[in-house]
Amino acid sequence: MSSALGLAVITPENIDAALALRVRPDQEHLVAPVATSLAEAYAYGEAAWPRLILDGDRPVGFVMAFFDLTFYPDRPGDLPRSGLWRLLIDAERQRGGYGRFAVERVCAEIRRRGGGSATVTYHPGPDGPAGFYAGLGFRPTGETSGGQTVAALELPPLS
Repeated sequence: MSSALGLAVITPENIDAALALRVRPDQEHLVAPVATSLAEAYAYGEAAWPRLILDGDRPVGFVMAFFDLTFYPDRPGDLPRSGLWRLLIDAERQRGGYGRFAVERVCAEIRRRGGGSATVTYHPGPDGPAGFYAGLGFRPTGETSGGQTVAALELPPLS
């Protein structure tokens, strides 16, 4: 991992690189492909925040956040939340700190927008990312969403 990490808006110039990102075959059941994420981002408009993760000029992953959105209109008691919607690090680039970087940037954007916590959902089980998110401070809330574990992280206020 270089010191030139960044997030980039998806554009006509980098969309093919974003669509080419793939997790390992044994992880495909854990995260939707970038194409699905971009379709969801289109459908949800301003609530979605898709970004390409770059190491210098090299695409290494994809992250998508959501801001103050209740995803399930059939559950009117849901509180608006902000958090991590999708995280995909290319199979060749995993374990390089890119996921941590992306989650930290999402949390910083949530704080910038006035949010005090971040949520994430993930597939439970031994092959899922529970340990990764726990290592970043996310704690299960006891809720599930679509069969996935919901976890939250309280964010420190901006100083």
